[in-house]
Amino acid sequence: MTEIAQLVSTLKRRFKAAGLTYREVARALELSEPSVKRLLGNGRISVERLAQICELLGLTMAELLHEAEASVSRLHTLTAEQEARLVSDEKFLLVTVCALSHWSVDDVVATYRMTTAECIKYLLVLDRMGLIRLKPGNRIQPLVAREFDWLPGGPIRQYFSQRGLPDFMDSEFDAPDESMGFIHGMLTKTAIDQLNDELSRLRAKFAALHDQSSSAPLAQRKGTALVLATRVWEPHAFRKLRRPAVATAVTKNG
Repeated sequence: MTEIAQLVSTLKRRFKAAGLTYREVARALELSEPSVKRLLGNGRISVERLAQICELLGLTMAELLHEAEASVSRLHTLTAEQEARLVSDEKFLLVTVCALSHWSVDDVVATYRMTTAECIKYLLVLDRMGLIRLKPGNRIQPLVAREFDWLPGGPIRQYFSQRGLPDFMDSEFDAPDESMGFIHGMLTKTAIDQLNDELSRLRAKFAALHDQSSSAPLAQRKGTALVLATRVWEPHAFRKLRRPAVATAVTKNG
């Protein structure tokens, strides 16, 4: 759906919520009812006319645009085939990460060995996949939900496990912007569930901070990774010292 179509859809939704008929809208705009229907049908609405409609609805233009933007359908996950396509081409994966991190085409081309044509070629594929919307002027709008995640056991996670994680862990984590903690304990099932809830909230906070930072210039933003993992686990060195399980004899009273 185009931006204009999204605006029109939002206006129609607002008319319905306010109980306004096309006839009432036409009367307020000093137009005929067919003219209003044509405006909304072909999407050719001038800024002045849009401002009049916003005033009728008690909205500012900014509020209308924000509401239209918020109503855009967003992806929560990809298919295994789509993920496999991303990891099959490192340039494609790079452009994907940059696009979802609110980089511009100029940022990508200035930072990496890639032409504008190459970058746009990959962005067009991402647009068809529904991950982004490539707008006029090659502006990039990510279309993933805040809770977007890669498939458990899928190609992206396998790529990260095999190649990304070893590289990520190759650090002393002693720089000013780095930190790492490790803790082990014995928890009940209820405690584990509570811990996982806290980790989910932290993921959501990270996503919100990512969105808040997106309006800052690229030079003021740093690629930041956060690894969250929890599992019922015993080190292999401990497991091999365990005594063999004792079979319980079962007798049957005859």
